[in-house]
Amino acid sequence: MADLTTTFCGITSPNPFWLASAPPTDKEYNVRRAFEAGWGGVVWKTLGEDGPPIVNVNGPRYGAVWGADRRLLGLNNIELITDRPLQVNLDEMTRVKKDYPDRALIASVMVPCEEAAWKEILPRIAETGCDGFELNFGCPHGMAERGMGSAVGQVPEYIEMVTRWCKETTDLPVIVKLTPNVTNILGPAQAAKDGGADAVSLINTINSITSVNLDTMSPEPMIDGKGTHGGYCGPAVKPIALNMVAEIARNPTTHGLPISGIGGVTTWRDAAEFIALGAGNVQVCTAAMTYGFKIVQEMVSGLSQWMDEQGHTRVEDVVGRAVPNVTDWQYLNLNYVTKARIDQDACIKCGRCYAACEDTSHQAISMSPDRVFEVMDDECVACNLCVNVCPVEDCITMETLTPGAVDERTGKTVEEEPANWTVHPNNPSATAAE
Repeated sequence: MADLTTTFCGITSPNPFWLASAPPTDKEYNVRRAFEAGWGGVVWKTLGEDGPPIVNVNGPRYGAVWGADRRLLGLNNIELITDRPLQVNLDEMTRVKKDYPDRALIASVMVPCEEAAWKEILPRIAETGCDGFELNFGCPHGMAERGMGSAVGQVPEYIEMVTRWCKETTDLPVIVKLTPNVTNILGPAQAAKDGGADAVSLINTINSITSVNLDTMSPEPMIDGKGTHGGYCGPAVKPIALNMVAEIARNPTTHGLPISGIGGVTTWRDAAEFIALGAGNVQVCTAAMTYGFKIVQEMVSGLSQWMDEQGHTRVEDVVGRAVPNVTDWQYLNLNYVTKARIDQDACIKCGRCYAACEDTSHQAISMSPDRVFEVMDDECVACNLCVNVCPVEDCITMETLTPGAVDERTGKTVEEEPANWTVHPNNPSATAAE
């Protein structure tokens, strides 16, 4: 049976599933319930400076995007960091860590971008027995307007500077949580590494307005007739998170930097995808808020079963296995040719493939008077749109043409030798090189 025990930047936990810093990790009661349910670790909700507690709104804090079946696709929040006194949090963390020594307990921290503030708070938090720190450089609302959160995470020089302050202050692992609200994640990731970070975690929430109430003409969630931007998370952000994780994992200068993957992890498969793209573990929030803490049991059993089926004995066996297959567009094989194929026995004659292809793609699907849909190879560019809009799984598939076959659309023989844009005759740079 696969061993799901993970050691992430020196922090060991019984499985790779951690709860992200968020409302589910805001207090001792929640965290104890989470550990009893089986979570491998938690990142305690972000701690701030001592003094007057943070003030949160007293109305709705969440907005949502749903699918047609009202399945939650994305969650927007306008909640700030913990609004409970620092010492209360520290006392609770101390008790929890004492009672669950085998679970990872990470302290998320956000204080002003001042050296004294960071160097004063870290030693106090370390006394709880926590296993490490996560520097919150990602929160896009409320705290960012005060010069914290993503206001730091969007400036690589600040990331490196604060990370260095923290590494000078503690021997515990320092994880830098990155904001996705940037044009290129590599600059912030490199800055974290240059500052001495032991790892990075990403993504934090995406700046967003999820909806507008058309009766009151106010963004949701609405507070007394007004709304504001918030942080977007949940299944909808997973593709963005996967890409950013992969970019860090495959970039030569950041390759090897431990990554904690965050963003839409709802199932064991989501976790496996993050891990395959270079994450050493994953953090979860929206799924727990939607389905409760026991969802981790399905994640653990599913990942374990899949690893057994694949012959992987440890999580480390999976970390980064997909990274070598992530490349840039110009290196994709242009001699790889496929065509769509429709399984007539599985087809329910809904016509979605025809409508999509006829109206918005390449007019490569014909429809007979009795609604039989067939692919016309001389027009099919293999865009895969028909596969994605078909409501019947595996009804439409893509068939690879073997070398030597003729592509009816181009009239060219499929070549066995791969070739990409860097050597294509239409590429001016390739022609100049010759």
